[in-house]
Amino acid sequence: MSSETQNHIVRGFKATLVARAIYMVSSALLMFVLARFLLDPDGYGALYWVIGILAVIQLFADIGLGKSSARYISEYSERDPGQIPHLLRTTIIAKLCVVSVVALVLLVVYDDLAAALGNPGVASFLAIGALYIVVNSFNAFSQVAFQGFNALGYSAAIQAIAGVARFAFVIALVLAGFGALGALFGYVIGYTIAAAVGITILYERFYRKYEPADEFESGLSRRLLKYSVPLTATRSANVIDKQIDTVLVGALLTPTAVAFYTLGKQITDFVLAPAEALGFTISPNFGEQKAADQLEQARQIYETSLIQTMLLYVPAAVGLVIVAEPFVRMVFGADYAGAIPVLQVLAGFVVLQAITNLTSDSLDYLGRARARAIAKGGTSAANFGLNLLLIPMLGVVGAAIATVITHTVYVAVNLYIVHAELSLHLDRLGRSMGLICLITGVMAVAVLLVTPMVSNLVMLGGAVALGAATWAVLAVVSGLVDPREVRAAIR
Repeated sequence: MSSETQNHIVRGFKATLVARAIYMVSSALLMFVLARFLLDPDGYGALYWVIGILAVIQLFADIGLGKSSARYISEYSERDPGQIPHLLRTTIIAKLCVVSVVALVLLVVYDDLAAALGNPGVASFLAIGALYIVVNSFNAFSQVAFQGFNALGYSAAIQAIAGVARFAFVIALVLAGFGALGALFGYVIGYTIAAAVGITILYERFYRKYEPADEFESGLSRRLLKYSVPLTATRSANVIDKQIDTVLVGALLTPTAVAFYTLGKQITDFVLAPAEALGFTISPNFGEQKAADQLEQARQIYETSLIQTMLLYVPAAVGLVIVAEPFVRMVFGADYAGAIPVLQVLAGFVVLQAITNLTSDSLDYLGRARARAIAKGGTSAANFGLNLLLIPMLGVVGAAIATVITHTVYVAVNLYIVHAELSLHLDRLGRSMGLICLITGVMAVAVLLVTPMVSNLVMLGGAVALGAATWAVLAVVSGLVDPREVRAAIR
């Protein structure tokens, strides 16, 4: 990997990680304040059940256009920059049309939809959801478009703005007495602000930067729409994986059960922020390296990123299993004890999703969106079926088990496709994973020895710090982490 490419990735990763940190800290604070102080488990569960339903409806509004345009922006910014204004204009017009239709349909059917879901009380949530879908669609689009330009600082800034604004308005509206409904409207306001800032920057700094070509390249709009099809399928399957389990828990069990399941998933999302930041950062480089026929460099980027990701997440997942019970009881209270087994099962999902975050966008930029879409579609269908089978049998833990099983298959297929594209050095990866498992085992023993003595948050923090210190020492001694590179990256 060239020093220039490495420095570019490090800079983008630091900017994205800072934004992810702001976003995830605001999300964690929001989760903590709502669950601990402002909403009971029923209200908390109802809010995030509706957000899960809206995420599924949003599939029809987004249809993969954002990521498709990002792929072609990445390609044409090098090959023919004059096409960029045409790409942006076509994408935004198409999105406006589709999003408007979906929002209007939801405004017409929200009462009937609430009744069909077996909970007429959420009708007003779904009505507000029409606005949620519109503003969140353009919030997400601006972030993905900046990724296509490899302008990750802007993507990072928009995400941070979304997190902070959402936190401020959700808390303000709940404190004003509007309850869970006010919390949902706080989401709408936060995403509106982020979308407005994102689209403004996109227009001022990028759309106006390029002199438009005399005409849109023949066939480019067709390719843009065609490539959005597998991306739509992949995104649909991804949302089904992430949200349909929440929807089914609410439909088959109770809002309180949704609260337990959602809390477990939100904690894992917080833990996954660094992997998501790294995947978001490196993925545009794969498109650039493939276009330049530099697959060796692309392989080095991916292998190094995968090893470092596993070095962080395998120990983190094991640690999460060990401290899940005292953490949930001390931070969120005994009312949320039902989230403990969910969180312990989803610790396996943390490792799997870390690999997915690193790999999925990279496959899109390598032009393998169709293969990924097929894999995601199959595993998502299996996830839906397993949820229907396991939730009535095992409750919320059944939903977590279904997620882990199907995601294991999906990750295996993704890794196979990456290997087919880049010819990974499996012997190097195998040796590194052996070292990581050994480090994890030693760290786990250290944490297990002190966990029975944990009786308050200070002692819990001490147990976590002991595990982190053990991990850090062993990671350096094993050679998997070079302190000089860490210091250089921080600077």
